[in-house]
Order: sequence, then structure tokens, then C-alpha cells
Amino acid sequence: MADPGGLWDTIAVERTAFADLLADLTPQQWAMRSLCPAWTVHDVVAHLVSAQDAGARAKLAAAVRGRGVPSRVTEVLAEQYAARSPAELVSWLRDHPDSRFAPPGMGPRATLVDVLVHRLDVAVPLGIAVDRPPEPWGPALDFLLSRTPMLGVLRRGFPRAAYRATDLDWSHGTGAEVHGPAAALGSVLAGRAALVDRLDGPGAAAVRAWAGA
Repeated sequence: MADPGGLWDTIAVERTAFADLLADLTPQQWAMRSLCPAWTVHDVVAHLVSAQDAGARAKLAAAVRGRGVPSRVTEVLAEQYAARSPAELVSWLRDHPDSRFAPPGMGPRATLVDVLVHRLDVAVPLGIAVDRPPEPWGPALDFLLSRTPMLGVLRRGFPRAAYRATDLDWSHGTGAEVHGPAAALGSVLAGRAALVDRLDGPGAAAVRAWAGA
């Protein structure tokens, strides 16, 4: 599979960093609610592993159980992998940083979004600071704003704005400016409202209203 800009190498590094974050969590933290509706921290990690580890036969069976609805198919796979212990899930992430599955037709940017956004889905409600370089968010933000139908929320459309990362040489769009840390922009554009207060600028009010809708 093509690897524009070495994105698969970036994904491998960020997967390992995510595994490092998860390794120190307590059982109580694994059971806490994440930023993903109806998913615990354990469920989020199970989803990440299932997307990469499940073979064609398992994915076909999940498609049948999920009646072909992408969101439901994802849930079925996550439910199956949630039977694995936290240690098993973390071990898989450590042992398979170079796994290169991406949703058909989407390429590595989609997988990068999955890793970066879901890491925040875990870290933010746990109150854990993610001290990582912001550069990987550049291609992830480009993907999120491409309106590719991933993560569900992208089908709702975004407020028209000039989005700008304050910790990265990245900007996109025209209109009233909305600026903030790249990670906050990414989390909000993926449909999570938890970090919306970290965004500012003339267009921020419209984005806050959209994120809270």
C-alpha cells in the first residue's frame, strides 16, 4: 500500500506511544467511560486492535451480524475483542506497531486518525496529558476536513471557517478563523466536544454550537 510521507512509520510510532500510555492504567481506569458514546476505555482499545487484527473471515461474520451497517459492524468486532484482557490488548499494540490495514479506499490517513483521536478519547476523560509532537495531526486534520465518511460525525458537515493550528504550520479553509492546538482541533472535528473550549477565534462560537448539537 502506498505510504505518502511515511505515514505508516508515523502510525507505528504513535501506536507504541499509545501502548505506553495504556500500560500504566489501573483496572478502574480501563473501566471508565471514554469520549466515545457507550464505550469504555477498554472498548476503545478493543476497537483499535480489532480493526487491525481481525481477519477477512471474522470481518465477514461481523458484517453479517451487523447487517452490513458499518457502525454496527465496528461495534460487533469491538465487542468480540473486548473479551481480551487489557494486558493482551496492550501486548498486541506493542507487538504489531507496523500493522497496515486501512478502510478500503481511505489509505493510511484514516488509520492515523483512528490512533490519534482514540488516544484522546481515552486520555482526556482520564485526565492524562498526551505529550506528543503535533506534526502527525497535520495529515489527520486534512483527512478529517476532507469530509470522508468516517467516524460518523463527518456526514453532518462542518461550520465554514478558516481552521488554524497554533502549535503546527497547518491551516485549512476560509471564513472566520478558528484556532487552537492541533489535537483539540482534531478531537472536535471528529465529533468530540470535550476540548472545544481550547478553540478560539471569531468562528469558534459556531464550532462550539456545532460540536454540542
